[in-house]
Amino acid sequence: MSSFALRVARSALRRPATRYRYGAHPHQVADLHHPMGTGPHPVVVVLHGGYWQGPYTKLIMRPLCVDLVRRGYAALNVEYRRLGRDGGGWPQTFDDVATAIDHLASPGPRDAGLDLDRVTLLGHSAGAQLALWAAGRPEVPAGAPGAAPEVTAIRVLAMAPVCDLERAGRPARELLGGTPEEVPERWRQADPMRRIPLAVPVALVHGVGDETISVESSRAYVAAARAAGADVTLVQTPGEHRDPIDPSREAWKTAVGWLGEPN
Repeated sequence: MSSFALRVARSALRRPATRYRYGAHPHQVADLHHPMGTGPHPVVVVLHGGYWQGPYTKLIMRPLCVDLVRRGYAALNVEYRRLGRDGGGWPQTFDDVATAIDHLASPGPRDAGLDLDRVTLLGHSAGAQLALWAAGRPEVPAGAPGAAPEVTAIRVLAMAPVCDLERAGRPARELLGGTPEEVPERWRQADPMRRIPLAVPVALVHGVGDETISVESSRAYVAAARAAGADVTLVQTPGEHRDPIDPSREAWKTAVGWLGEPN
């Protein structure tokens, strides 16, 4: 068993999370990990990757959530419907992410000592695309997936991100149900490159040795965002695609350093 797999297994031995169901589908669930004490605790919404497909689940983000709690953050680890038998895609995957975030304002999570004025969106790989999309929800047209958010974020941490859907190829076309020519409005709403600039600070953490998603895509995003006047930071780290979600790796330590310590 790899060291990362061991960390996933051991994270189950820590203080159990509180599970919330935000819909009727088996995958419409989110686990809230929170520190000891009454708070209010700043919140990090955690979105896993996997090119929007099974069998990838929120399980791989649990060690990261445990580390966030140790640092004083509450962490909402979100599961969502993915492509295939889950019935994900457009708009279901986006609806799930939006509903899970807004569920923080419902009585159960709201009463758990959360500071909803300090919500950070954190995503890895395809989850980073969803985090970048969710950060722009206040500007989504009325009636579109994610419109009229009840909970808004103050910043985004995108790790090894899919920040250009055209580079993602076939999985992105499956996610949106067509090409940019066939469903242009969906691409305008979902593609981070088409949503520049976001109104909140964005940090991208990307390993220069990432062979799954090239660091060149993050460099291109940052160049375009800076040209548009966005508050955006790119941190290039040694390592590969999964390094940012492994708390033992320098990439994660760099990423969480950008978050800083809760006040």
